[in-house]
Amino acid sequence: MNDHQDMTRPRVQAVVLAAGKGTRMKSDLPKVLHRIAGRTLLDHVLDVVEQAGVDDCIVVVGHQADKVRQTCGRPGLTFVLQEPQLGTGHAVQMAADHLDPGGLCVVLAGDVPLLRPGTVRRIIDRAAAGDAAAVVLTCVVPDAGAYGRIIKDADGSVTGIVEARDATEEQLRIGEYNTGVFCFRSAELLRALGNLTTDNSQGEYYLTDTVADLVRRGLRVEAEAIDDPGEVVGINTVSELEAAARLLTARDG
Repeated sequence: MNDHQDMTRPRVQAVVLAAGKGTRMKSDLPKVLHRIAGRTLLDHVLDVVEQAGVDDCIVVVGHQADKVRQTCGRPGLTFVLQEPQLGTGHAVQMAADHLDPGGLCVVLAGDVPLLRPGTVRRIIDRAAAGDAAAVVLTCVVPDAGAYGRIIKDADGSVTGIVEARDATEEQLRIGEYNTGVFCFRSAELLRALGNLTTDNSQGEYYLTDTVADLVRRGLRVEAEAIDDPGEVVGINTVSELEAAARLLTARDG
């Protein structure tokens, strides 16, 4: 995807999670194929990844995989199939064979069309420049609602991500939440993926559990915060799709 790799930084790959059905969209169309501003959600995300300077991109497909491939295929893309779908961690496991252990890996969902390329570049640059095993993109708001809260230690390192339903009252008061966008050192991500279990209420492999695994192994995880929740809004319903279209129009206007 990017023919002009900066030789001073490691290879950067992206894994885009696009396997979901999107049942709350009330449509047979895979969620990532719904459109705003005339383009699919997935195409918006793939554009962002490309503009951020990612070298190559792996798209994890599942629901109506062939339709997603046909609609959003482009040069330099690799598609991998997640079947059955056993969670976000499992989705990234499907891409593991394609990851360069010496590089960096951005992981994001295929339904965040308002993400800015510059924001993705920020987490890549931070991961490349520092000693962190992962950088998680976070957003800071007065009330983080149903989002997973970012738990930090005294020096500001991330020690965990606690889902809202599992959080204590004190943790629920934390305004910094997980946006679901990460940049990992690929070697550490691969090791963490191998340590995932389904020991949770959903019986799924959670990508967020990789953060806990890195911390357990004494590795550093950092947060890169933004304060515009509109940029990282995921789309699960028709009304959220319409709201995202309005935000995009306002931004471009």
